[in-house]
Amino acid sequence: MLDRFLPYHFLDRSGQSIVEIGLVTPFLLIALYVPIDFGIAYYTAHLTQNAVREAARIAVSTKDPFDGSAASAIANETLGRLPARLQLVTVTVNYLGPGVAGCMQTVTVTAQGSYNYFFYQMLRLIGATVPDTAQIRRTSQMRYEFQPVTNSMPACTEVLASN
Repeated sequence: MLDRFLPYHFLDRSGQSIVEIGLVTPFLLIALYVPIDFGIAYYTAHLTQNAVREAARIAVSTKDPFDGSAASAIANETLGRLPARLQLVTVTVNYLGPGVAGCMQTVTVTAQGSYNYFFYQMLRLIGATVPDTAQIRRTSQMRYEFQPVTNSMPACTEVLASN
């Protein structure tokens, strides 16, 4: 019915699909990239946890990890295992336990860094207010390997009773 009132060149639809693809493609790419970006962040956090856990294992299996040089070596080991996507990384190694040597001593390794979401950068381009980075912090605590299996030693029970 329209062909009686409109000339033929107004009814030509040969460019319609190109316009539709041009309009839909950015939304499709964003819909596909958002899960990938968050998946990469999750994977980065997973690799960070593995690096911290492995550094804590190395620290507790060291014969004397309770000096400063061992702590810096463990921190360097952790930094070497962290993923490259993690930025502004800080690693701390703490040796915790009661005052008596050999009683429930633990080694705690903590790594913290920031992850830049590419999706957040795209949102800032269109004027959205989103954080610059997301913080990833992972901690692993393990019992020092070279200590008594139980806390039945007199010195350990005295310290635990006073706490």
